[in-house]
Amino acid sequence: MTVAAERIARLEELARAATKAGDHDRARYYVRLARRIAERNRLSLPTSFKRFTCDDCDAYLLPGENARFRLQNGHVVVTCSCGAHARYPYDE
Repeated sequence: MTVAAERIARLEELARAATKAGDHDRARYYVRLARRIAERNRLSLPTSFKRFTCDDCDAYLLPGENARFRLQNGHVVVTCSCGAHARYPYDE
């Protein structure tokens, strides 16, 4: 694992902890920083990171706190508190 990939994983942990603590601005900062590191090093973000971040407002999403997760016709529909939607398929 490269240094950049390790840093992205650590920033994901920090963003999750900051969101749980209620510090949403700090979590957004960590998400933006992780995305910049991935772009700069030409890495793709881990799937867990992509699924739990909002593309519109860069918030780290936690079910029940700032996001709603619903199952619909073979898809997970994630609705952020900013109103953005994301859909991901799942196997039944």
